[in-house]
Amino acid sequence: MRPGQKHFVYIMTNSNKNVLYIGVTNNLKRRVVEHEDGTDKGFSRKYNCNYLVYYEEFKSINMAIRREKELKGWRRSKKDALIRSINPQLNFLNDSLKGL
Repeated sequence: MRPGQKHFVYIMTNSNKNVLYIGVTNNLKRRVVEHEDGTDKGFSRKYNCNYLVYYEEFKSINMAIRREKELKGWRRSKKDALIRSINPQLNFLNDSLKGL
């Protein structure tokens, strides 16, 4: 790992906010653009998960992957509570990534 490299666990949703996609990346801005552009194939594209609602930053890819797996194992209600703990209005955060 390069010094200072960041890793992120993130949660995307669709416009109706009724589907969640959880992923991990080392470049959150790029990854969100891939979701927006439909570059990503599979679940997130099928369900139009184009809107970032939550993310966490890690210094280690192993820690990020461990957290991703943990979140994927949670019930929907627990995921919703986590998202609302930092984003109570479920705002789309795509445009807030400028500083990353």
